[in-house]
Amino acid sequence: MTTRRDFIKNAALASAGLALGGVTTKMSAASYSRVVGANKKVNLAHIGVGNRGWEIINDFDKTGLANVIALCDVDLGAEHTKNALAKFPNAKRFKDFREMFDKMGNEIEAVAIATPDFSHFPICMLALSLGKHVYVEKPLTRTFHESELLIEMAKKHPNLVTQMGNQGHSDANYFQFKAWKEAGIIKDVTAITAHMNNSRRWHGWDPNIYKYPAAEPIPETLDWNTWLSAQFYHDYNKDYHYGQWRCWYDFGMGALGDWGAHILDTAHEFLDLGLPEEVNPIKLEGHNDYFFPMSTTLEFKFPARGKMPPVTVTWYDGINNIPPVPEEYGVSELDPNIPSVGGGKIQPAKLNPGKEIYSKELTFKGGSHGSTLSIIPEEKAKEMAKKLPEVPPSPSNHFANFLLACQGKEKTRSPFEISGPLSQVFTLGVMAQRLNREIVFDRKTKHVTNDAFADAFLTGIPPRKGWEEFYKL
Repeated sequence: MTTRRDFIKNAALASAGLALGGVTTKMSAASYSRVVGANKKVNLAHIGVGNRGWEIINDFDKTGLANVIALCDVDLGAEHTKNALAKFPNAKRFKDFREMFDKMGNEIEAVAIATPDFSHFPICMLALSLGKHVYVEKPLTRTFHESELLIEMAKKHPNLVTQMGNQGHSDANYFQFKAWKEAGIIKDVTAITAHMNNSRRWHGWDPNIYKYPAAEPIPETLDWNTWLSAQFYHDYNKDYHYGQWRCWYDFGMGALGDWGAHILDTAHEFLDLGLPEEVNPIKLEGHNDYFFPMSTTLEFKFPARGKMPPVTVTWYDGINNIPPVPEEYGVSELDPNIPSVGGGKIQPAKLNPGKEIYSKELTFKGGSHGSTLSIIPEEKAKEMAKKLPEVPPSPSNHFANFLLACQGKEKTRSPFEISGPLSQVFTLGVMAQRLNREIVFDRKTKHVTNDAFADAFLTGIPPRKGWEEFYKL
């Protein structure tokens, strides 16, 4: 086990640029590929190997671009991790990512992180400080400040490749939105409606809760103390584990953090939305201090950017909180690439996860992940058909894009400089949900101006003893 002293020493040495057996902090991804050979597979460590972690293990494996040399999971040996252990019997195994880096850091070139939202930050920070490329599932972090620190850390290490796992950012919607924006098809957008109205894990829970769940016996396979990471101590309860963490403000980001990056990612990037100047909680049905509301409507106001007009983004979740759509909306299609482990299979609903984009001249509808946009009504789509630009196919999916970028052959499409601000939008939304009040935000100073308590909430509760150093790297 890595001692606190060893950890700080190793991180400091790596930050200073030690290059023995690893990637130097001065070497670009392109020059790195020339040194090791353009076709060399990337030595990859997976952190979080069950459930969603198991899915991305297989997605990375299908690329043929990586050697899996380490598997790390705080519940290693539990039933949901056994498939990964069987698939890579020669990979070294760890329960604590700090121990993994301490014992075989010189062998690891990149990490893929599929742990709960709240634990993304310390793993990403340590990996980057040690000169490792980082792929991490969305959202990037649970707090605004953590995303800010990761954005800055990535800037300090421009040789390192980063990618957030909003996989649709490498699919058809990404290339279509980019092409339509550049061709002037998507312009003068003034409003976006985004929605995810399927049932969530916490639906049916009692919103009159007044304390955390009672302590239960910790499973024998689980290192609960490491699972908690930098979060303050909670007694173990099954409603925190196996994906249930997403329900709680202390651990997850609710429906917005879970789905926002799959629905709003292209609009956020290509419309240069950045950070909002206001977040207003319009509806919070079943609001309480512990877990997410049964239904939420949030309004995000973004100012004018250059020649682009102000945009209001309205988010809807909750099974009985269906947003209004244009009369000639038609059918809401369901993207076939949606992962199957997000709390049960998504069933067709009155309105499937997606968005409507309103501009001064045209209205668009789209789904989630890689689903493409279409113009509505249908008559207008037919009229515009000959004016639409050709959309290039994706040269690589999100997983191959990351590994090819590690080899110096491509650039990632969702690096922290792009996915970080997107995730910060969601952290501000969750703040408005949790505090149940308006957030007025200064985009330049990155502070809440109307509420001192909310401003302090950008940072969140201080980390547990022994985890402070991750915030100082």
